[in-house]
Amino acid sequence: MFESQLLALGIDGKWKEPLEETFAKYEINTNDRQACFLGQCMHESGGFKFLRENLNYSAKALMATWPSRFPDLDTATAHERQPDKIANKVYGGRMGNTEDGDGAKYIGRGLIQTTGKENYTHCGEALGIDLISAPQLLEEPRYAALSAGWFWNKRGLNALADQGDIDTMTKRINGGNIGLADRKAKIDKVRSILG
Repeated sequence: MFESQLLALGIDGKWKEPLEETFAKYEINTNDRQACFLGQCMHESGGFKFLRENLNYSAKALMATWPSRFPDLDTATAHERQPDKIANKVYGGRMGNTEDGDGAKYIGRGLIQTTGKENYTHCGEALGIDLISAPQLLEEPRYAALSAGWFWNKRGLNALADQGDIDTMTKRINGGNIGLADRKAKIDKVRSILG
């Protein structure tokens, strides 16, 4: 991956070394694998710009995004525009989050939004860093990229990239097909630039 190709994708050159390290570590070593990885990461991170989940939701957005957690306007209004409170409501008591405040501490970070204390634990072990004490490390380019590679590998996404199965890949990344058209467009754009 050359810096000029990253720049053509609108990705800052500071990502060159972190991506090269990630590609080598997780065998993201063909044009199809790199195109899928980069396209999915571009979607998940707003073009490699957002490395921390933004939970500054309005009441209506809370009800639309998490209808089971915000079933009525009163509940949603009590949480709107309070990211930590929202995180603790939607992530508390699951994904390894067992203590008060874990939901906010282990919100989505990195290029593919590592979320929850359990994922932070496993990712940190795989990368040889302590993400439980320092979850903010996933907001640094190196670990944002490596954590995405760890997730990519854990979910078997190289095989899906080899098969061109973007639909299943997307479901493994976000649990559904949210943003599927945008993801496919970004993957196609990366493919065209990689050649």
